[in-house]
Amino acid sequence: MARVAPGVRLSLLDRSRTRAGEPDSAALRHTVDRARRAERSGYHRFWVAEHHAVPGIASGSPPVLMAAVAAATERIRVGSGGIMLPNHQPLVVAEQVATLAALYPGRIDVGLGRSPGFTEPVRRALRAADAGDDAFRAGVTELLAYLDGTGPVTARPRLERSVPVFLLATGAGLRLAGELGLPVVVGGPVLDDRAALDGYRERAGAAAHLVVSADVLVGPPELAWPEAWALAAARTTGEFPPLEPPARDRRSTGRQRELVASALSRTVAGDEDTVAEHLDDLVERTGADELLVSSSTWDRDALAESDAALARLLGATRAVPGARR
Repeated sequence: MARVAPGVRLSLLDRSRTRAGEPDSAALRHTVDRARRAERSGYHRFWVAEHHAVPGIASGSPPVLMAAVAAATERIRVGSGGIMLPNHQPLVVAEQVATLAALYPGRIDVGLGRSPGFTEPVRRALRAADAGDDAFRAGVTELLAYLDGTGPVTARPRLERSVPVFLLATGAGLRLAGELGLPVVVGGPVLDDRAALDGYRERAGAAAHLVVSADVLVGPPELAWPEAWALAAARTTGEFPPLEPPARDRRSTGRQRELVASALSRTVAGDEDTVAEHLDDLVERTGADELLVSSSTWDRDALAESDAALARLLGATRAVPGARR
């Protein structure tokens, strides 16, 4: 059987995708179940997401969901992909992270992003702060100070060991991560910008750790259709909907069909050999230290089979409690 990139760690990001006709609670329960399976399959870490007032996503509070996932598992690292810092006070985030780390020592990560709310009403409801480069840098450095005990006040509980902090980044975020010596999570067009990736490694030095995010499904290519249709709907209606069963003959506009095709082109989907070939190329192009797979489809059984097949392809091994990254 094909194997991909020996030594590259494999992790999973689950966004708690809702499904048409089901309550939001079903999505959250599925996230916890998926984390258990990911641990059994040998994934290194399992991350959850932050989205607010989005019909298609039930995960609005990463620390709460992280606690549920950590309680249901034993070894796998648990984190956020990410906590959107403009929506929160750095001290509150530090306290949440420290509480989780105290309860589940050696297993907690924190991924930080700066995406604002999906719509203007959501941004107002969140009282979101400035998401610009300077403000984000200030928020990150303030949070780091609370976590390492050098802040103007002491976050409680005091950390007994360091908690890895990752930045979810594009071009400017890569520079900040490099300057602060933080591991970074990247995806999308920046993966083709080798100069930006190399610049991050030069700035971060020995602390550099590049996590590449990708949508990956091992199985029939039509597994990617439900998510592609949801993305097209979001771009054309302003609302990201719950997943629906795949239907190639669904009524759609020309613009929606273009968006579906674009989404499908960005997803790695197919049999094991096809996926292995694409991931080998991705790792070679980027020099990834780790792959963070974000994937969803209507059929939960098919998704579970895809997760298990992907773990076999990368020869995943059990997460080691206490590992820094």
